[in-house]
Amino acid sequence: MKRLSIIAIILASIAIVGEIFIFASQKEDSEAVQQRAIMTNYRVYAPVIPDTMTFAGEQVPLDKYYVREGLDNELIINMYRQSSTLLYFKRANRFFPIIEPILKRNGIPEDFKYLCVIESGLTNATSPAKAQGFWQFIPSTGTKYGLVVNDEVDMRNNVEASTEAACKYLRSLYNRFHSWTSAAAAYNCGENGLSRRMETQGTGSYYDVRLNSETSRYVYRILAMKLIMQHPQQFGYNLRHCDLYPTIPTRSVALTGQNVDLYKFAKQNGTTYKMLREMNPWLQTDNLKNKANKSYTIALPVENGTLHSTLTKGHKNTRLITKI
Repeated sequence: MKRLSIIAIILASIAIVGEIFIFASQKEDSEAVQQRAIMTNYRVYAPVIPDTMTFAGEQVPLDKYYVREGLDNELIINMYRQSSTLLYFKRANRFFPIIEPILKRNGIPEDFKYLCVIESGLTNATSPAKAQGFWQFIPSTGTKYGLVVNDEVDMRNNVEASTEAACKYLRSLYNRFHSWTSAAAAYNCGENGLSRRMETQGTGSYYDVRLNSETSRYVYRILAMKLIMQHPQQFGYNLRHCDLYPTIPTRSVALTGQNVDLYKFAKQNGTTYKMLREMNPWLQTDNLKNKANKSYTIALPVENGTLHSTLTKGHKNTRLITKI
């Protein structure tokens, strides 16, 4: 009996050792399979840096290693931050047709639309410093360049009005620095800060002045977004026109008077309160006291049928986009 027990223990031990060996072999095989799958199916590529490029008609000195590597850094970040960059493409199709004519009318180079992208991602974002809107104005700067900013109305969130204000600000920066590249940098760090650092370091070039980390990367981020959005397929982005957000046909309605109930206003004009606020994000309240008795232009969608046909029409178009 005792001998049988010993035999049983030995057999059990052999079985356990066998299971351990089999498990170890399976684990090893699994890891090998995993490694082969990664090597076979997963590819990460470095972006191609162009030999030459410009910003707002000004040459980027890519012959300097730190300029080339600064651009490379931002290209890698934005090329592989796919979810955010994909959304930039989608939103740009809706908002660039609004922004571009305003820039042109004010004599601001079209490349500044990419500044708008890196500032806010083409959303009415709010920063920790309370900057707001597509162009990220703080209240004082927004007011300085003609935007109404109060508890009821915040025109920093009106894409047309804020783009007009941004044009005035950028023009004033260019007049001071005589360089669009420096104007872009000053938009980020402030004109006095940039001027002081340039004077201290004895250089008038953005690319040759040592700045804080954010501003040191700022123009390169714009350049990276310009390259990616102008050449999406070269950076791995394959979007069809029907993937992009369409422009929304609107009609203009005047809003006048005091103590306007916006719930009633929306209903009276054949839309919903949500749609009213979606299309006019600069409205900050549901009841507009309007003590100054100003007149505002409200954007509302056209008839539902027209809006629906516009939103769905593009789905028949499967051509890849080649440039934004």
